[in-house]
This record gives sequence, C-alpha cells and structure tokens, in this order.
Amino acid sequence: MRKEERLAKEITEQLGGTGNIAELASCMTRLRVKPVDESKVNLNGIKDIDGVMGVVEAETLQIILGPGIVTKVADEVSRMTGKNVSSVDDEEEIDTSLEGLAARTKAGLNEKNATPFKLFLRKIASIFIPLIPAIVASGLIAGINNVIIKSGGDPESTLVQMLDLIGWGLFGYLGVFVGINTAKEFGGSPALGGAAGILLINPGLANITLFGEALVPGRGGLIGVMLAAVLVAFLEKRIRRVVPSAIDIIVTPTLALLITGFATFFILQPVGGFLSDIITKGLLGILDVGGILAGLVLAGTFLPLVVTGLHQGLTPVHMELINSIGDDPLLPILAMGGAGQVGAAFAIYFKTKNARLKRVIKGGLPVGMLGIGEPLIFGVTLPLGRPFLTACLGAAVGGAFQAFFKIATVAIGVSGIPLAFLVHTNQIILYLIGLLIAYAFGFLFTWLFGFKEEMAKNI
Repeated sequence: MRKEERLAKEITEQLGGTGNIAELASCMTRLRVKPVDESKVNLNGIKDIDGVMGVVEAETLQIILGPGIVTKVADEVSRMTGKNVSSVDDEEEIDTSLEGLAARTKAGLNEKNATPFKLFLRKIASIFIPLIPAIVASGLIAGINNVIIKSGGDPESTLVQMLDLIGWGLFGYLGVFVGINTAKEFGGSPALGGAAGILLINPGLANITLFGEALVPGRGGLIGVMLAAVLVAFLEKRIRRVVPSAIDIIVTPTLALLITGFATFFILQPVGGFLSDIITKGLLGILDVGGILAGLVLAGTFLPLVVTGLHQGLTPVHMELINSIGDDPLLPILAMGGAGQVGAAFAIYFKTKNARLKRVIKGGLPVGMLGIGEPLIFGVTLPLGRPFLTACLGAAVGGAFQAFFKIATVAIGVSGIPLAFLVHTNQIILYLIGLLIAYAFGFLFTWLFGFKEEMAKNI
C-alpha cells in the first residue's frame, strides 16, 4: 500500500469514517477537514498516525502532512469518500441526526465566538491560500530570471524574455484571480468577482478622466480588488432576491457589475488607494524608525501567526509594498521565522535520543530549509513547547539583521533558501548570512536552554 493510501485510510478512520466528512480541502501542507460530528473525531488517534506532523483545531480541522504528500492524501480521501476537494456536499448527504445537528450547532457557536479580527484574517487567508502554488512558482521563476539578467544575461534574448513572461505573467493578472476567490468566499459568482478585479487593472482606465484627473490602472491594488469583489457579491445576492427567476440570469449579473463598475471608479479605487498608502507608509515608517528593533519584533512574533494559519492574510500587504515602492522589505524579515525553526530542530536532533523524534526532524528539515516550516512547527517545536520559544528568539536575531541591512525582495514566494533568488541581486549574500544567523541562534538558544530529553517522552 502506498504511503498516501495508508495515510488517507488511517486519517479517515480516526475522523469517524467517510460519512463524517462534510468538507474537504488542502493547501500547501495541510489537509483541511470539516467533520459533520466533531465528537466522532479521535484527535489523539490522528496525531499518533505515522506521517501526521500535527493538528490545528479551527473552523476546519487542519492536519499537517507536509508539501507534496498532502495533495496526494487529499486525492485519496476524495476518492474514498466521493467528495470533491474544496467542496461541500449537498445538504441531504450530511448527517441529519440529532447528534449531527448538535455538532453542527456547536461548530456554529464556536465560529460566532471567534473574534472579528481573527475571522477577518481567516477570510483573507482563504482568498490567497488557493493561489499559493502559482505565486510561489511564478515568484521563483521571476527571481531566477532576475539573477540571470543581473549576472550578465542578455535581457533581449528569447530565453530571458520567455522566462520573464512565465515568471511575471501571473502578477500582471493577479487581481483577476483575487477577485474570483473573493467573490467565492463572500457567496457571489466567481466570474463576477473576476470581472470586478479587471475593473481595477484594465489599462483602459488611463483613458478615463474624473474630477480633472486621469484614473490610474492598478490604483488601489489588491485591496481595491477585494473591495470591488465583495461589493459585486453583495449586490448579486441582494438583487437576486427581488428579480423574477425567469430573467435572473440576465438582470442580476448585469446590474451587479454595472453598479460595481461605477462604484469602483468613483469610490472603491480611491478608497483602496488610500488604504494601500496607509499600510505601505505605515510599515515603511515602522521599519525606518524601529530599524533593528522592528526587525527583531516582527520576525520573533511571526511564528505564532503561522500556527493559526493566518499568515497567508499578509499576501496583499506584500503585494502592495512591491506595487508601491518596487520591492518588499517585510518578507525577508518574516522569513527568519522559519530559519529559527530550522536551527532549533538541528539542536534537538543532535541532543535527543528519541528515535521517533529524530525521524520526524529528518523529514521536516529539508522542506524547512526550503521555506515550508509547518512540519517542524507542528511536528517538533510546538509539541515540545520551549523549543518553539527559542526558535522565535533565533528568528528575532535574524530579523534584526535583515532589517539593519534593509534586505528586500522583488517578488513574493516561499522563504528559506529559495528566497535568495527573489532578493535584490546585490543583497543575496547578505540575505544568506542573515539566514545562517537565524539558524545559528535558533540552534544556540535551543541547545543551551530550550530542550531537555524528558520533553521527548510523549512525542
């Protein structure tokens, strides 16, 4: 039996069987499942499965499996259950027993009790999580092409131009994808969300003059796109309530898009631009004034955000920085979070005699160094407790270094070693030195006072 088949079978059993899975999705490292009846889920059983690196309890149950394998396991679970990944089955297929109803009511209460800020960040994260593979691939290709050009490659050569198109193509039309996902997240038609995104990035905006000034394509960035997509989804749902079914397909989308279009030109684009300016200028002000201290605090506190899965909500912030000033000084600082984890994991590996813990670390270290830190977080440092804190301290030192030298990326992508291709070419060596510093201090803090062998007894 293949590894993904075994994992899918064992995870499904511990989830309460195929009939207890209401929703199924996956991201880069996590299998996300929403059970029909939470009481049937054996959390400890899931955590004990060989290959499961951790479990996060949120609106959905998030099972950490690691990059690559998670997609294969999701496909196997989909095949076993007959459910499509990232979809919700029809209502009649969901458990309608009193027990199942109680579980769904409990889940609804838990969601209501969540803080508005957390719910907001989760909404934003849900918009960008499906885009991560394309963003990572495009950013890495663009970064490699940038290194080729800076190293003396001919920018007019066919190969360089093709790489440029492949790498930067997504970012030119990212607003369309964000619009699609935003509308979907807020209950509207994805196609209308994409159309709302086009409103802000269409080059034809430059030909329109309002209040004596020409409109600027891209003004408002992804924030403006999300505002427009939320509005078109809102209007679509409200208009549909009063439009007769016979003409709904014609009238509802037409009115929703028309109103959204005018609202975007007169209101949403300026508002989005204003918010973008506040965010970018605020962050740059913090980095300029705070300097080393700002880098230390930002890098040292980033890992707790990763634990909740809310870090993907920062994607529009990174994009706004690149759109506004041409690069992103925040991403190299936050990337030190994963580097601190790597250093801490190395220290634990060399200190512990626990064979299972060594095996988990050996599996998580390669992807950790390549920028995917969740396997080490949920499989090693977080369950042990204190090493998670010493990893954060190591990250803080690395973040202070990145802030001091003002390291910045020209695109967004995964952190770790691959991020070196995305920083300015003249800063690659400095970025890698900062990465090694975070490794070293994560290792040092964990070796000195972060880990004792008795911590590994329950791993």
